[in-house]
Amino acid sequence: MSPRKNRRIPRDRRPPGGNGDGGGGPWSQETERGPDGDWIVRSIAGANAAKPYRCPGCDQEIPQGVPHVVAWPADGRGDADDRRHWHRPCWAARARRGPRVQRARNAPRY
Repeated sequence: MSPRKNRRIPRDRRPPGGNGDGGGGPWSQETERGPDGDWIVRSIAGANAAKPYRCPGCDQEIPQGVPHVVAWPADGRGDADDRRHWHRPCWAARARRGPRVQRARNAPRY
């Protein structure tokens, strides 16, 4: 059996992003339009998730090494302080969720 030949994919047929050749970097980033405005959303691979974060959707920790998304407003004034790390399902369900109300143990539930 002869060795496998690595075939090069022509530049015009390569998928955008993810290949590290300057076509978007090692991540995929897109702009999403939602009921809460436009957001820039970047997918983070598990190998690139270097430290734990807190998901604003479920208020649970995203452990190191878990793939997730980073989102920030697309209005142009978003800086590093506006970026939030979300679990992928939490980001997809953000429009269906109500606000999480933190109550004390003995607080009324009405």
